[in-house]
Amino acid sequence: MSATPYASDPTIDPALYLPRMARILEVTPLTSREKYFKVELPEPLGHRPGQFVMLSLLGVGEAPISISCGPRTDTILEMVIRNAGSLTQVLHGLKPGQQVGIRGPFGSGFDLEDFYGKQVLCVVGGLGLVPMRSLIQPILAQLDRFAALTIISGCRTPAEELYREEMRAWERLGQETGKVRVIRLVDRTQNLPWDGQVGLVTAPLPSLPIDPDNTVVALCGPPVMYKFVLLELAARGLPHSRIFVDLERRMKCGVGKCGHCQINHVYCCQEGPVFRFDQIAHLPEALQ
Repeated sequence: MSATPYASDPTIDPALYLPRMARILEVTPLTSREKYFKVELPEPLGHRPGQFVMLSLLGVGEAPISISCGPRTDTILEMVIRNAGSLTQVLHGLKPGQQVGIRGPFGSGFDLEDFYGKQVLCVVGGLGLVPMRSLIQPILAQLDRFAALTIISGCRTPAEELYREEMRAWERLGQETGKVRVIRLVDRTQNLPWDGQVGLVTAPLPSLPIDPDNTVVALCGPPVMYKFVLLELAARGLPHSRIFVDLERRMKCGVGKCGHCQINHVYCCQEGPVFRFDQIAHLPEALQ
C-alpha cells in the first residue's frame, strides 16, 4: 500500500525520505520532449492507479513523476518524463543500466471499486494520458467487470501524441469486444499524417452515449481542460460525485511538508492528486 502520512501526523516514518535505487531497463523517445522509462525496483512498488513517485538523481535533484503503469506484482515501474528543466534534461541523457532513486508511491490514486460495473469515461489532454494509463490498464485487464470503457485523448498536434501504438491496440480491442471506444483528437494536424479526429476533447461529449445513472468519469489534463469538460458533463446530467479529477500539479516533497501543492487547506500530494470532484468543487483554487 501507499505511504500517505498527512502533514499534521507527527509520526511520519523517516524511511519515507530515503529513496530506493532502481535500475533503468529501457529509455524510449515518445515525442521530441517526452521519453518513456522502464525501471526495475528492488521490490514491487505496490501502487494504486493515479499515484506518483518522487524520482531523484544524486547531486542533481528530485521531482514528482506520474506512474504510468497499472498495479503490478513484479518489480517493474513505468514512467514518462518530459524534458522541462535541469533535472529532466539530465534524466533524458540516462541509459539502460544506470540508476535513479525512487520514493513512494504517494498520493490517493483511483479506487477501482468506484468503477466496477460502470460505464467508464476517461478524458485526457496531453500528458494526462500518462497517469491515466495506470487506470486504463487494469480496466482493460478485467474488462468483464466494467460495462464499457470510452477514452477521449487529445493533444495539440500529431507529433505530440503519446502511446500512439498502444491506443491503436485499444481501438482494436474495442472492435473485438464492443466494450472499448477510443477517440483520438488533435487541435491541428500541422499537415502531418493523422488518422484521428481534429478538435478539442470536449467536441465528442455532446453526442456520446452517456447514461448519467451508470457512468463514472476520470479526468486528467491541463487546468483549462477541466472547466470546459465539467460544463459538458453537467449538461449531460453527470453528478459531481461520479467525476474524479487528477490534479497532478505543483507537487514537490510528496509528504505534505513543503506546502507547494496546497489547494486552500488541502494537500494535493497527500489527499490527492485524485479527488472526487464533489469533495473539492467548493475550493476556489481547485481548478486554477
